[in-house]
Amino acid sequence: MESLDIAPRIWLIAGPTASGKSAYALRLAQEIGGEIVNADSMQIYAGLRVLTAGPSPEDMAAVPHHLFGTVDAAQTWSVGKWLEAAMVALRDIDHRGKPAVVVGGTGLYFRALTHGLADVPALPPKAQDMIAILVKGHEAVAKTARAVFTVADAVNDQPTADLMTQRLDIHEKTAWMLRSLLEG
Repeated sequence: MESLDIAPRIWLIAGPTASGKSAYALRLAQEIGGEIVNADSMQIYAGLRVLTAGPSPEDMAAVPHHLFGTVDAAQTWSVGKWLEAAMVALRDIDHRGKPAVVVGGTGLYFRALTHGLADVPALPPKAQDMIAILVKGHEAVAKTARAVFTVADAVNDQPTADLMTQRLDIHEKTAWMLRSLLEG
């Protein structure tokens, strides 16, 4: 991940819930002519403003705010996605000659912003195929186990150590195959 050369123009305000971060960020942004960038993992979602104590419409009108309520609540989000979106917002703010105030309580977001994220290579297609097979296999095992346990319960039979050992043996063999595929 590339780093920003505009760090002196970025203010970071982090802290626990209800510690006054948002009010302080708003005052600071007004004083320095800056814009606010959200670093709260819940305030990114649309429709949760009341639940997450997001900025009021008046606050949002007073100072430009970024990454507040921009993601559909049904969508999966991650620190990586946040970092990409934050970098776009920070560059945009910098290109307009404004300072940025990053505010929130999600420490991982601040860590990603200040230290970056490790580049994790994509899984090769063979590994993705193996994972799909393993998932299907485990779904089948779980379905069978539920049926077997129902039958076993009906006759007062308990899962034995041998049965559990056999299932764990299968798991370890398939996990080993996946590990060897990824390493090879």
